Amino acid sequence: ETARLLAPMVSGVLAALTLLTLQFLLTTFNWWIAWLAGGIVLMAVGIQAMAITVIMKWLCVGRHKTADHPLWSPFVWLNELQDAFVESVAGPWFLVPNLGTGMLNFGLQALGAHIGRGAWVESYWFPETDLCYVGPGATVGPGVVVQTHLFQDRVMSLDTVTIAAGATLADHSVALPAAFIDTSATIGPGSLVMRGDRVPAHTRWQ
Repeated sequence: ETARLLAPMVSGVLAALTLLTLQFLLTTFNWWIAWLAGGIVLMAVGIQAMAITVIMKWLCVGRHKTADHPLWSPFVWLNELQDAFVESVAGPWFLVPNLGTGMLNFGLQALGAHIGRGAWVESYWFPETDLCYVGPGATVGPGVVVQTHLFQDRVMSLDTVTIAAGATLADHSVALPAAFIDTSATIGPGSLVMRGDRVPAHTRWQ
């Protein structure tokens, strides 16, 4: 739990770096240069935040695999640590500003998610990224949680979640582990795909 403080501390350092860079531009040049360069500075810091998060993910857990882990185990603790970096470092500096863009897909892929060409993703809640499969042309709406783990009887169970080609998981929906949303199927907003559910292709559910 103490190690999780590293994530907000790193985010604070990035904020300080951003302000110092903008102050340097302001004092060395003028308001216009600082304003014009502001976007570039934020993008550069965002890329740094994403890179740090990717490094922490691979250092902490490597590649996620379908498995069961005891609640009180190093894997669970390290997985929580890397998730803290996703939420506190990559989230505000890179993932949220890039929701619905190809850069978000790139960031999630760098964390291990499998995202097909032309997929539209407006959420970064992919807890165990290596177990997340989003097919070509699929849609993941805002606020969606692709939930690849569940805790039961003090055991953390990990399994894949698949959103096949052209399928849609609409706004604020949740897909639980081992769920499979088949080709061009649609899950309406605010819905829950239960653990192990297989949604038939070309159907719509709410």
